[in-house]
Amino acid sequence: MKKFKKIIRAIFEILKNPWLLNNVLSDDSVWNKHVIKKYNLKNGLPLVDINLVCPDFSETLECFAFLDGSSLPTDIALLKSLSKRFDKCRYFEIGTWRGESVINVAENSEECYTLNLSKPELLSLGLSERYADMHGFFSKGKENINHLTGNSLTFDFNGLNKKFDLIFVDGDHHYTTVKSDTEKIFEHLVHESSIIVWHDYAYTPEKIRPEILAAILDGTPSEYRKYLYHVSNTLCAVFIRSEFPTTFMELPIIPDKIFKIKIENKIL
Repeated sequence: MKKFKKIIRAIFEILKNPWLLNNVLSDDSVWNKHVIKKYNLKNGLPLVDINLVCPDFSETLECFAFLDGSSLPTDIALLKSLSKRFDKCRYFEIGTWRGESVINVAENSEECYTLNLSKPELLSLGLSERYADMHGFFSKGKENINHLTGNSLTFDFNGLNKKFDLIFVDGDHHYTTVKSDTEKIFEHLVHESSIIVWHDYAYTPEKIRPEILAAILDGTPSEYRKYLYHVSNTLCAVFIRSEFPTTFMELPIIPDKIFKIKIENKIL
């Protein structure tokens, strides 16, 4: 009887506040079932050690804010290290925010492109002018960084007429958008050696974000799914056309390495 009352109450609340249905549809358990049923991946993507993806992994980040909405230091260091695989790296990212990722990658890149909603689009979503102005805070004015504006769902990627070496997906973090971004990247932006990195594939290095995992898998062509990995010690999934020794996460993860961190700040 209690369960029946809960169901009736839930239906009433959803009818009164239809937006609550989004919470149900985006619940991790729903996406977990989707991934397990369709791909039989109970523990996320195969886990590859960061030292295998980036041998002799050692990077210095010249710009990191330690504020909300940022990446882990290892996420940006991963991008910076991957950019060094390419001579005159061409980099593209969806989702700029303060520009911490692109400003670090730009050090090793010939040209960088970022795509983000325009200021009017951000304001139309009810976001503050202060928030809108924060986009590209660190990367504006950098000679080899081109800031593009637009919605990735409707943006003409083919019109760029360019292929990129390293692509970072860090825009809207809902299934529909991540799946669309992934499909369009594979269709328009990659060449035979391109690397794709998806941010926020995980909430933490030990906790997968099932909705993003589902979007990545559903958006990646079937013949390329074998090259999808979760990079250890990061929040990132990566597409890289190499075969690595992998494991699947067993929690809690037993540390097998430590990272040396030196922190200093510079007043702006």
